[in-house]
Amino acid sequence: MPPLSFEVADGECLAVEAPSGTGKTRLLRAIADLDPAGGHIFLDGAERGEVAGHQWRRSVRYVAAEPAWWTDTPRPAFPSNPAASVRIDRLLRALGLDAALLDRPIAQLSTGERQRLALARSLSDEPRVLLLDEPCASLDPTSAAMVEELIKFQILSGRSVLLVSHDRGQVERLSHARLQLAKPAATTSDLSARGTPA
Repeated sequence: MPPLSFEVADGECLAVEAPSGTGKTRLLRAIADLDPAGGHIFLDGAERGEVAGHQWRRSVRYVAAEPAWWTDTPRPAFPSNPAASVRIDRLLRALGLDAALLDRPIAQLSTGERQRLALARSLSDEPRVLLLDEPCASLDPTSAAMVEELIKFQILSGRSVLLVSHDRGQVERLSHARLQLAKPAATTSDLSARGTPA
């Protein structure tokens, strides 16, 4: 299969569609510089390999379908400066989450709470690009609707979003364009997001 080549502009959502096992998650992780991959990925003219990994991942944020946590409670995983605290409170309200959950042991949180907290965590320092892997997979309809509204707001705010979702209705509601993957899974990709770095 030839390398993928696509572009996502500021304020656009590209849905990545393909059967299970085709490599959608691997593509998102490669764009986020979490897995090795060939090809070239650009953000505002800067190639992934030209930017320090931690700086790239601060701008290009991957949100897993089953997010991992490396802290006993969620709070240490969030920025602690005053400006971020205001954003975090706003994000939690938008997702229907009580701020008290930040101090509850991760093991006591439901799967849906952990998933929504991970989305809030990913947005707390305002990344440029959001890579969403099944963002509503573990959510009830009410929580899923809140997540979709938050994603719409991120798009309207100028973020570039790549969305992997098996929910066709969600894809239709959120995406501006679709990328179809076919087997075998691609291992190289090009991403170019226009605009000025935040």
